Amino acid sequence: MLLPYVVLASHILFVVFFISIVAKNSLAHWIGKNAIALSFLTSLAAVGGSLFYSEIMGFEPCVLCWWIRVFLFPLVIIFGVALGRPITQNAFSYSVPLALLAAIVSLYFSYASLGGSAILPCTAEGGACSRVYVKAFGYITIPIMSLTVSLFVLLFAWAHKLFKKTPAN
Repeated sequence: MLLPYVVLASHILFVVFFISIVAKNSLAHWIGKNAIALSFLTSLAAVGGSLFYSEIMGFEPCVLCWWIRVFLFPLVIIFGVALGRPITQNAFSYSVPLALLAAIVSLYFSYASLGGSAILPCTAEGGACSRVYVKAFGYITIPIMSLTVSLFVLLFAWAHKLFKKTPAN
């Protein structure tokens, strides 16, 4: 399956982006300038991946997956609308809380799916919460993929905020 390789590559890209933003170099400036489009593409890929796994591969989403979807799916609409608007800061005002909530649920779900003791019982038929449908490279699971999307949106929001403060704009 190709998707775990894409996620692994995105983890490397995340580290590069994070370092460039901390260093405030030209890549950070580019990320900040294009944060809305990057967030739109990231959230669109997340929705596509989620629907691929549930609708094409037939993986039953559990309650935690649904909560992550509740927080991540609206991001496509928020960033899609923001692409055509001159004032984009409001997009991050709405998306950051959603990304934070998705990250919290994804962290918990990742912990539980990678062997941690679950606090909440699974309510899905057949115990779908405990099923690990994807596990690549020893750590990439569907909850890790969701966490990756959440962290990218938060990183882009941070870059966008830094970019708006620079005197070059």
